[in-house]
Amino acid sequence: MKYMLLIWNRPGFTDELSEQERTALFAEVGEIMDELTERGELVGGEALADPSAARTTRFVDGRTTLTDGPFVESKEQFAGYVAIDVETHERAEEIAARWPDTRFGGAIELRAVMVGSGEEM
Repeated sequence: MKYMLLIWNRPGFTDELSEQERTALFAEVGEIMDELTERGELVGGEALADPSAARTTRFVDGRTTLTDGPFVESKEQFAGYVAIDVETHERAEEIAARWPDTRFGGAIELRAVMVGSGEEM
């Protein structure tokens, strides 16, 4: 079963951490990624550039508009994703629950990746 872990956090939150805290955070993420790789569960993933560089398109009043910034105004911004392929939904939840960004005000959104039949809906 394929899942996306959508990583949401406060932009710049790592700037508030000490060097030791930042190093520990990145090491913890590295350990999780290494484990997923070793178990053959990692499909892919990437961090995203700062939201200040984002552009958003919308269809408004019969035409497409393009604006600066992310698509929502909130304290948390979409920061990256990890795609996994695991045996059970419980395993996906276990991985999401371990993600360290949540301890710093972030959130992990766990979403099943739809297959052709759409039975995940």
